[in-house]
Amino acid sequence: MLDPLEITVADLEEDRYSRLRLIPWWDQSKLKNAKVMVVGAGALGNEVIKNLALVGVGNILIIDMDIIENSNLSRSVLFRAEDCGRLKAEVAAERAMEINPDINVTWMNADIVNDVGLGVFACMDVVIGGLDNREARLAINQSCWKVNVPWVDGAIEVLHGVARVFVPPDGACYECTMGEVDYRILNARRSCTLLSKEEMISGKVPTTPTIASIIAGVQVQEVLKLLHQRDNLPPISGRGFVFNGLNFDCYLIEYQRKDECPSHTTYQELTAIDGDSCSTTLRDLLNRAIKDLGPGSQIDLEHQLIAALECPECETKENICKPLGRMSRTEILCPACGQERMPELVYSLDGSPGEEHILDMTVRDAGLPLYDVFTARNGWSMTHYVLKGGLPLVFQNSETCR
Repeated sequence: MLDPLEITVADLEEDRYSRLRLIPWWDQSKLKNAKVMVVGAGALGNEVIKNLALVGVGNILIIDMDIIENSNLSRSVLFRAEDCGRLKAEVAAERAMEINPDINVTWMNADIVNDVGLGVFACMDVVIGGLDNREARLAINQSCWKVNVPWVDGAIEVLHGVARVFVPPDGACYECTMGEVDYRILNARRSCTLLSKEEMISGKVPTTPTIASIIAGVQVQEVLKLLHQRDNLPPISGRGFVFNGLNFDCYLIEYQRKDECPSHTTYQELTAIDGDSCSTTLRDLLNRAIKDLGPGSQIDLEHQLIAALECPECETKENICKPLGRMSRTEILCPACGQERMPELVYSLDGSPGEEHILDMTVRDAGLPLYDVFTARNGWSMTHYVLKGGLPLVFQNSETCR
């Protein structure tokens, strides 16, 4: 046995993660190599990002579409007064790397519903949601299910909160938990033909920093279990941890899988093909589909496009190309008479004459997200394409194609 007096200075030195490594099951290398997406950089997201940085999760992608306001300062540990007016995602990424310079943190100022390609989800090991509206949660849920990536949802209000884990493809998903009230609220938000980005943002939710800390802590704890993938660390898959801070009542609730749930679509495999969003046209993708699956093939889109706007009053039609989710109400008004024009929606492309003005556009010019997925279909045969050229963009903050 070593005499205490013989312990050297070197023996006393500790690295950043030495106390964590004392945990028997802890594997820092798994965390270093992990890729985690955090959607929402508000009160919950701040605490999630802080915890991920502290434990050394090596690759973090932060997605948020808002700017920092004074009201964020009382609930967001990563923001300072001088940050007001700056992008939440950008500041959160900067502060996370200040906490831990060992990690790689990138960010996107983006709307998760319309701006983030499905291929980005496919690169992740886990997705964490810190959101306050059903439509965004549903979009995350459907994307994660398609590419078989688990996600951890969090929700808070005043002193109450819930953290829940959804693991595709066999368990209950977020949509399985939705009831009639949820669908009524969701349908009310979708009742208008078109919604602008501003109209997609839900109302303000009263929260405290304490409940954000509790729920975010549980979320990251579940992420650690998912990343370690050990039998003795079972996550609360298909269940939710409910916490009532008013009386300190907490419990687990189990969600039932609905076999008829429309979110239960899982793609077996993504095929990476040459090209990038800035140089590949939609016609190129259609031709690739025809080459792989034969004549009569079509390309299904993950994001619906508006191909034209037709004014019933003036009997005029304007060919355009813009994703449905990015069109504002003012843009659909007829410039001649001011009446609302009817959109012509495109869900798939098969080379029809009315698609000519769309097919020759690049993926980027058509307004589709970088690193999105395109499904080639011919009868029952299908394959899912993702452009190789988008791969380097996943962990780079860049507005240009490379």
